[in-house]
Amino acid sequence: MARFGMLAVAVFLLPGCAGQSIIPLDIEKQVDATLSFPQVKEEPASHQGKVIVLGGEILDATRLKKRTRLTVLQLPTGRDYTPAMDRTKSQGRFLAFQTEFLDPATVPNGTRITIVGKITGATTELLDEMDYTYPTVAIEFLKVWPETMQLPPRYGRYGFPYYGNPSWYAGPYWGPYGFYGPYRFIYW
Repeated sequence: MARFGMLAVAVFLLPGCAGQSIIPLDIEKQVDATLSFPQVKEEPASHQGKVIVLGGEILDATRLKKRTRLTVLQLPTGRDYTPAMDRTKSQGRFLAFQTEFLDPATVPNGTRITIVGKITGATTELLDEMDYTYPTVAIEFLKVWPETMQLPPRYGRYGFPYYGNPSWYAGPYWGPYGFYGPYRFIYW
């Protein structure tokens, strides 16, 4: 009987352990998972109307008359759709348009975002001294990642990443009985 009780508890708890997507289910069903950003960048007109998930970092946000325009540096996304922290992994830029009101102050430059959007084509504009073709996307879902995601991780003494400031750290020497040198306490 005890085994049956444990099995029942496991059946009810396991779904809670499964990862949840940040994207609403009705929108996630429309996403073309086989489509990648390089394919869209190469031929945006042939993929027009398809829904794609894109991650990136905002370079500029501008409020236009009837919509908000985001210029985004594309960054690859992980399994949970979080954009990569390393800008060198970018494969280009794109323009995303939000028809609902979006105050540019809420998405300042450097904000990491994930967008689910419908490909609407491409726009060629001047980027520095060259013509650059931006794929354009109409935003259907926008996730702004918290500021802790904005900072690149720092690595502690043992190689584990941490975000923010440590409350204390030890001196520079490690010996057979622990740290040699004084402990330094930092109050933030």
